[in-house]
Amino acid sequence: MREYLLVLLVATATTYLLAGLCRQLATRWGVLALVRTRDVHTRPVPYFGGLAMLGGFAVSLLLAVQMPFLSRFATVGHDAVAVLAAAGVICLVGVFDDMFDLPALVKFGGQVLAAGVAVLGGVRIFWIPLPNAVITLDDATSILITVFFIALCVNAVNFVDGLDGLAAGVVAIGAGAFFAYSYVLAYEQELSRATTASLLTAATVGICLGFLGHNYQPARMFMGDSGAMLLGLLMAMSAISFTGQADPSALSDRSDDVWPAVLPILLPFATLVLPMIDLVLAYIRRTARGQHWYVADKQHLHHRLMARGHSHRGSVFILYGWTIIVAGGLVCTVLLNYPITWWVLGLATLGMVLATWMRGRAKDATES
Repeated sequence: MREYLLVLLVATATTYLLAGLCRQLATRWGVLALVRTRDVHTRPVPYFGGLAMLGGFAVSLLLAVQMPFLSRFATVGHDAVAVLAAAGVICLVGVFDDMFDLPALVKFGGQVLAAGVAVLGGVRIFWIPLPNAVITLDDATSILITVFFIALCVNAVNFVDGLDGLAAGVVAIGAGAFFAYSYVLAYEQELSRATTASLLTAATVGICLGFLGHNYQPARMFMGDSGAMLLGLLMAMSAISFTGQADPSALSDRSDDVWPAVLPILLPFATLVLPMIDLVLAYIRRTARGQHWYVADKQHLHHRLMARGHSHRGSVFILYGWTIIVAGGLVCTVLLNYPITWWVLGLATLGMVLATWMRGRAKDATES
């Protein structure tokens, strides 16, 4: 645990320090998020937050593979290098998009390329658990599902990146829930606590926290597509790497309990359930209008919350709350299968429903 905590702290500090430099570069080169009709911010804001997060992630991973405990496991070091290479590719694609506004198909091609780098490095989905069986995937199916899974997570995070601090906070909550699951389950089941999933989630929480120091409303910089796609990739890689290092038959003492095995695949979806719902609704909404699905509008979930009168920060905290309930609740119900867990989760859900649907009144004094 101490090594994971050190990874998190290093990722946080490095990202926070690099973000100031990256903000200056973006301002000097004119790489700014200009104000558009669908945007919430009211002044140009520098990009390149993704570069700072990539730097924090790289430093924390390079440190981790030199640590006494984590360095003893060759698979962790191998997977970390493969994920870092894929992260570099997708962040670079995002930087070009922030600078030159790439077409949607070109961005998607970059996502597939990054997924291909991870697959070539041996990080892919090897099995899918079902209630009565575990399906082992052949190479072709494994590659296709892995690429699809990465692209889905990447685009989901990209969709939720619409308010200051929203994407980084949502991913930090989800990655923290994933880390708690992977570490506690390994401890309870007497499995190896040195896993790529735990390392990636600890580093992801760190870079999100470090970036929030510059992105919390009113934001001084944006992560841009370089950061949003990076975070989506890391959430996907956490789940994918877990299937390559954990024996599904060893994840539970009871043969009829599929949840410990299936949860790593579900957690990224649980974390990103709101942006994924947003993505599906946007596809339906835009297709019904005869538009392409990637044509942006101002009807995302966070836009709707603000239209109901919720403040900028209030809307962000509501979406944080739903992420905690879905991702944290899923982990708690598996690891802490007690009746009181369901009561607490039910009451929290009721509270969030009321908070979501009530009309807000207060407005932030300083919105970006």
